[in-house]
Amino acid sequence: MDPLHARYPFFQDAREAVAEADVSLPALVAADAPAVERGRERVERALMEGTVASESPEEYDASAELLSYPIARILVSLLDSTAAVEKYATAEAATAAERFAEDFERDDELQSVSTPSVDFEDVLAEFDLSDAVRAEAVSGAREPDWYWLRVGPYLELASADWGERWRLVNRELAAGEVRIPRADLFRVLEAAVRSRVLEGLPFELEEDEGLAAELESQVADLKRLLSERTRVGQIDVVVPELFPPCMVNLIEKAERGTALSHPESFALMAFLTGIGMEPDEVVAFCADTSLDAEGIRYQTEYLRDDRGTQYPPPTCETLSAYGICHNEEEHWKVAADPLAYYETRLEDAGDDVVGWRERAAE
Repeated sequence: MDPLHARYPFFQDAREAVAEADVSLPALVAADAPAVERGRERVERALMEGTVASESPEEYDASAELLSYPIARILVSLLDSTAAVEKYATAEAATAAERFAEDFERDDELQSVSTPSVDFEDVLAEFDLSDAVRAEAVSGAREPDWYWLRVGPYLELASADWGERWRLVNRELAAGEVRIPRADLFRVLEAAVRSRVLEGLPFELEEDEGLAAELESQVADLKRLLSERTRVGQIDVVVPELFPPCMVNLIEKAERGTALSHPESFALMAFLTGIGMEPDEVVAFCADTSLDAEGIRYQTEYLRDDRGTQYPPPTCETLSAYGICHNEEEHWKVAADPLAYYETRLEDAGDDVVGWRERAAE
């Protein structure tokens, strides 16, 4: 199968490739094929870490990676949770957006022949936006900073919940087109992916027969992971000096004005949400950093959920894989994840600590 299909399994060509291959999903599941484990990992990482990228991509060939997508859609449907379906689709879209950015920025002269990638026009065509988007003319060979998007697709894909600037009244409008910066256009493309992934979800499956019965153990594992996160949201004290070293490092990096990567931002927002901070509190806490208020509200509201699928911050092991956690002062001996570490430090500190909220109110 085409490696590009594995990279973007929600593309129409990829879905047609699966159909033409005439692969039997029940047979794959019955044989416990690699695509099944990858599909379970896909859902787990979507719900726990906001990404569907594999932690060990070298273990899966293009076929397993592509077929893991329909398996994942079945698994998330069997979780019987609207919130889980929404978060899964959001994670698929976030991962795709990162890959789009990588592909668009890759220098064609350095690009390996074997590297699967798409260009900007490919993505516009995939979502029927080729005639709806036009670049604002610029001088030289640089990429345009601004684009014009037809009002119809803008209203369909953009959400006023993303912040005030997304309200149509706050945009420049001319001849039925909305003027938006390049970064916002990419946000719209991410929304297009999310909408595509949500199509047809959740499936209606009988739990005691067919694929549902075959996938019972994988579904049970995923439900167990969700139910084990009872600690998330129960901490409600904000004492920055007791934060884990990795979180302190991320805050200091943002305070220096350095932009955080997606994994860094996700880890920090998941931690601050996990210790009970509301979106407005996180905005105030991060006021003097490189993080923008709209981005904070969008991410923290997405991370927090009262329906049982709130994300915990990634574990220390996962943060280490991203180069975020360096086991400073051997803190892994204290706890294996940031929330547990913070909870332990709070217990050791006793009742003498004064929280950030109290200090801010003085």
